[in-house]
Amino acid sequence: MTDHPSSSAPSARGRSRRKEARPAELLEAATRLFVEKGYAATKVEEVAALAQVSKGTLFLYYPSKQALLKAVVRENIAGRFAEWQAELEAFAGTTPELVRYAFQVWQERIGDTYAGGICKLMASECCNFPELASFYLEEVVEPGNALVRRILERGVARGELRPLDLDAAIHLITTPMFAYIHWRHSIGMLYPQSLGVSAPLYFQTHVDNLLRGLSATAPDV
Repeated sequence: MTDHPSSSAPSARGRSRRKEARPAELLEAATRLFVEKGYAATKVEEVAALAQVSKGTLFLYYPSKQALLKAVVRENIAGRFAEWQAELEAFAGTTPELVRYAFQVWQERIGDTYAGGICKLMASECCNFPELASFYLEEVVEPGNALVRRILERGVARGELRPLDLDAAIHLITTPMFAYIHWRHSIGMLYPQSLGVSAPLYFQTHVDNLLRGLSATAPDV
């Protein structure tokens, strides 16, 4: 009679699936710990323990804590710019509608997620880690600003937004996002009502005033 392996023993296929899932599990654990504890305070042993692997296994995929953080940033933000650019190019509505949509999806995908916490983390700790600051500037800040610039250029080209200094106008859009991230992932974690208004109303009010100022029909001041 042919012996069969015990049903409790992991199959080769099961082990393969587990191995393939490890990078994602490690990134999920690292994202959570980096956001909750900070980069400097997080130990790779803690990440490995949360992902239920050994420290040695972690280093097979990510050779250093710095490499792990870079992978976290790329997984949550930097690696998604091509997708977001394609979404922008496919948008069929007006530019004011696109601006409103951009704020809405940014809140859903970044602001109220661990990805937003990563943005706050980098702003808080970048001065202590210049190489990471350079990496974040190159892979997140500059592509993000370029995406906003394309939205503004679209509006000006279509006659929906007035001609303006694009470098300055980029900050009109991004500054309230950064302010929200810092609130959401600091005092907002303890006191959710401290913003004073709901998050959707916060962004709606900002976008209403932003579009009034940028509109091609806005009076000169």
